[in-house]
Amino acid sequence: MPGESRPLRADAERTVRAILEAAERLLARHPTATMEQIAEAAGVSRATVHRRFATREALLDAMAESAIRQLKDAVDAARVETAPPLVALHQATVNVLRVKMGRRFAFRHLSPANPRVARLQAELSEQSDAWFRRMRDAGMLAQHVDPVWARRVYYALVNEAFDDGEDDPDELATRIVRTLFNGVGGDEERRGERAVRPRRR
Repeated sequence: MPGESRPLRADAERTVRAILEAAERLLARHPTATMEQIAEAAGVSRATVHRRFATREALLDAMAESAIRQLKDAVDAARVETAPPLVALHQATVNVLRVKMGRRFAFRHLSPANPRVARLQAELSEQSDAWFRRMRDAGMLAQHVDPVWARRVYYALVNEAFDDGEDDPDELATRIVRTLFNGVGGDEERRGERAVRPRRR
């Protein structure tokens, strides 16, 4: 009966979540950990793990898909379509970094051959492109800037920050946003003066 099946579905979801979380923790420390070791870390039997994930590759695919879904939820939580653009950018960056820091193994082992992961990544890119178009329309980006290019630069900054070793997502988000909009050079006016000032002989 429907009323009786709901608790079973909830139990199954909790079991899968426990396995994925245990796999992330264990594989981050021991990338060659076995399915049996993952089952032990999750507090379930090896048979339960194999019932949910027939192979190690299936488990890794599930970890990747879960990580990308969590990343998309993190962006959605920042209300990038309705919040003030700069506020949304900073909050989304903080949220994304928190997810990536908690799922380091999964994000470093994304497989482009996984169609579900590829579809989720494409959806996230489309959402981000619309978000950067909104920033351009709000005057945060110059009108000549391609939003897709801006998004790719932003992704690169986030990935570099992810690999930096810093564990404060708020500090990293501030650094990313400042670099995205201000670059790494000095004062723009002084740079221009140096560029046109003739050299003394």
